This record gives sequence, structure tokens and C-alpha cells, in this order.
Amino acid sequence: MKKIIVFASGSGTNAENIIKYFAKGKTARVVSVFTNNASAKVIERAKNHQISTEIFSKNELLERNVLQKIQEIDPDLIVLAGFLLKFPENIIEKYPNQIINIHPALLPNYGGKGMYGMHIHRAVVENKEKETGITIHFVNENYDEGAIIFQKSTALTNEDTPETVAEKIHDLEQKYFPEIISRLLEE
Repeated sequence: MKKIIVFASGSGTNAENIIKYFAKGKTARVVSVFTNNASAKVIERAKNHQISTEIFSKNELLERNVLQKIQEIDPDLIVLAGFLLKFPENIIEKYPNQIINIHPALLPNYGGKGMYGMHIHRAVVENKEKETGITIHFVNENYDEGAIIFQKSTALTNEDTPETVAEKIHDLEQKYFPEIISRLLEE
């Protein structure tokens, strides 16, 4: 059975979706959820599925503490699902091409520090984009610059608001993120 660790900072809807997807008799499963936010809803979601959680500070992430916990688990894949901190190079070096992230835009557009969630959706609407989408990519030492694994776009209209864009993106994330994770684990 292949092991997945999920890192999340917020509500955890993508994390929970991944947990549920792999609970259905797949050849992999989420074994732990790591978060830097002690009040994140993802903690409750993980506990509801009997998934262990690790809560850590930014300093613990940058020091060896988090890396040591990851090494104890020995995951096949590390998945960033709404994780807002920059991932440390010591973990990236230890797990090359084993850490992926989902970004709520079509990279390289709307990527980089500070570009997440509603910040992106507002910018997309303000710039009157005709489409947006999701990007699943490997994590490297720079925000949103790792090799792209998968992209899926969705059309936008002049009536779209940041909130409707967020809904469209969430639907894409829920459908495609678990499928791409599964495909990566099969390769």
C-alpha cells in the first residue's frame, strides 16, 4: 500500500476529497495530514476519517523536525492541498519529484508569492480573462515554478465574479486532483 502525506493550511476540502478517494479500496491511502495552522478545519476533517495529524510551527517546518516526521512515515507522495507556506528546500531535496501542489490558476499566470485563493480569482476577474483553471505541478524551491504535471481550464463569462470563479475552480480540483495523484502513484 502506497502512502500519501497531505499538507494543508485551511478548510481542507481538497484534503478530505483525497482521503475519501483513496479510502475506496485503492492501492494507496492518506496516512497523515500535516498543518501549520492549529485552528484549521482540515484537522477535524482528518480526524473524522481516522487520519493522524501533525501540527507544526513555521520554525519547525524550516528546522529538521518536520522532515524527521516525514522520514518516519516514508511516504510515496507528498501532496500540498491548500498549503500556504513555502516548502523548505531540505524536504524538496530529500523527496525529488515526490512533492506536488495544486494551484488555482493556469500557471505560469497568476503564480508566485501571495497568489492563492481569492487573490487569484479577483485578479482573474479584474483582468477579464476568458478562461482560468487548475495546475498540478511538482514543487521546487520557487513558488509555483515546478514542472507542470496537469492543467485543466474552464471558460469564464463577463458575468463571472471571484466567487463563481472559485466555485468553478473547486469543481475542477475535486474532480481531477485525486485522479492525477492516483496516476502518479501508478507510474
